Amino acid sequence: MYKRVRLKDTVEVPPEALGDVSPDLVKRLLQDKLEGRMDEEVGSIVSVVDVDDIGEGTVLPNEPGVYYEAEFDAVTFDPKMQEVVDGTVVEVVEFGAFVGIGPVDGLLHVSQISDEYLAFDRENQRLSSSESDQALGVEDAIRTRIVTKSIDERNPRDSKIGLTAKQPGLGKHGWLEEARDEPEATAGE
Repeated sequence: MYKRVRLKDTVEVPPEALGDVSPDLVKRLLQDKLEGRMDEEVGSIVSVVDVDDIGEGTVLPNEPGVYYEAEFDAVTFDPKMQEVVDGTVVEVVEFGAFVGIGPVDGLLHVSQISDEYLAFDRENQRLSSSESDQALGVEDAIRTRIVTKSIDERNPRDSKIGLTAKQPGLGKHGWLEEARDEPEATAGE
């Protein structure tokens, strides 16, 4: 879920920029420091939007810059447990598919895609069923639910989000459309 939140953080202004400690400068420094970072409380910081308040500068011994505490607004993406999210398959591997949901990827394990056996087709980068001819590949749009979440603030790339698509209303968008159209076809016969 995307949210706009009010945050506080400290930023170091280098000596060469001390002549113009403006909201624009502090915003750029905060963007460099925070955007893309994961935080357990607020999720992934997507963008620093506005700097509202810049505190008094603090000089630390043996440090060349001046440190300013700033209050600012940021857009964050904080995936919630059990949240239903739409995403796009960004990679398919033997054990499942990685789905881009906002600025992060979640793992949709092969056991959480379908009740049918899905074989990995390395050449075409997809998982496919021989029973129903359904296949899931790179760039497919899919609706999933978040079932596990482990955020690693120090190493955001090691954060893990587990997904499922095995409940009614979840799955590849094309499969959902087919299922929605199916009752109409049999009702008119």
